[in-house]
Amino acid sequence: MADQSPLPAPATLIRHEPGVAVIRNVNWAGMRALYLKEVRRFMKVQLQTVWAPAVTTLLFLVIFTVAMGRGGIRVMGVPFADFVAPGLIIMGMVQNSFQNATSTLLPAKLQGTIVDYLMPPISSGELLMALVASSVTRSVFVGSTIWVAMMLWPGVHVLPHHLWAVFFFGITGSAMLAFTGILTAIWAEKFDHAAAVGNFIVAPLSLLSGTFYSMDHVAPVFRTISHANPFFYAISGFRYGFLAESDSPLLVGTLVMLGLNLALGALCYRAISQGWKIKA
Repeated sequence: MADQSPLPAPATLIRHEPGVAVIRNVNWAGMRALYLKEVRRFMKVQLQTVWAPAVTTLLFLVIFTVAMGRGGIRVMGVPFADFVAPGLIIMGMVQNSFQNATSTLLPAKLQGTIVDYLMPPISSGELLMALVASSVTRSVFVGSTIWVAMMLWPGVHVLPHHLWAVFFFGITGSAMLAFTGILTAIWAEKFDHAAAVGNFIVAPLSLLSGTFYSMDHVAPVFRTISHANPFFYAISGFRYGFLAESDSPLLVGTLVMLGLNLALGALCYRAISQGWKIKA
């Protein structure tokens, strides 16, 4: 009987010990998948998440321009409508960034589906970056929609003078509120808690931050209080991108926005990695 060659040995199965990292670098695929999932989530209801906030912000423009614009009021050397328009754009952006961040984690935590975010093979930092990026994306969609509508609005001029300031302060302002929304969602134990933060902290700070007025027209005490408001630096820098004028030094605003984002990002990372109020 002819000799038969031995069968090849079965392929060696690669087994990893529990707790040993298999993905040793950044899990770009997992982070991208989560980001796209979150973007698709709010785009499925874009009438509520993009178009409705844009219409609400435009109503502010209509009210204030009708009430004050016809009187020939000028602020920072430009008509009042041109002054208030950039503030309205970024106000809509930051508020929707906060709402998107809270509506991501909080329902999952309260409904017991938070495991869908914690079990996939992505790190705490990758999870955080995907959630913040999706919130910033929603804010950019809202801001772009408002900006295009204002471009077509008669008597309003919103052509940027410094694009870098528009992008920098728009992105950092939206990221700041995204981090704040994630912290709120982690801390909150019911929807009322998140609504309270939005109604009693985020909304007042965004409205009382120089959106509708210049610091030259307020009392010194109120001016000092406004300079302690982080929203003020985001709006002032964003407005500089359109008017080439600002209520505060750009270097101060840049440092404040970078510092706040780093601090809030570190807090979010620590809360997620330690499972504070999200893990049993």
